[in-house]
Amino acid sequence: MIKIIYGPKGTGKTKQLIDKANTAARDAKGLSVFITDNKRCMYDVSREIRFIDVTDWNVAGEEALCGFVKGVAACNSDHEYIYVDGVSRITGKPVSELSAMFFMLDKIAQDNDITITITCSCEEKDLPDFVKKYV
Repeated sequence: MIKIIYGPKGTGKTKQLIDKANTAARDAKGLSVFITDNKRCMYDVSREIRFIDVTDWNVAGEEALCGFVKGVAACNSDHEYIYVDGVSRITGKPVSELSAMFFMLDKIAQDNDITITITCSCEEKDLPDFVKKYV
């Protein structure tokens, strides 16, 4: 399952994502991973959650991000939650151009019974239809 947290820049999406991750980690039966492109919130994320800054792994672009998430899911079959903060920053593309990536992430989530939560920097009216179904 994919879940979306959306809103214009500066509206607290990252804070919402961190709160959601930390709350879920308390009762999670599986592993949780928080993926972003900086280290600003590293100490806000619970120690039970694996924090990954994709810039440490030279991940850039939608194919690289999908491959990275596949690798995270493949390394351990116990993943329950994956959180991706700043999908447009990581891919270098606006959300409207990421339909293939959302399709692949949805497939990964369904095939592995993982909940993937993604932040998108845009208003609801600007969300493409392929993203709205996850809101």
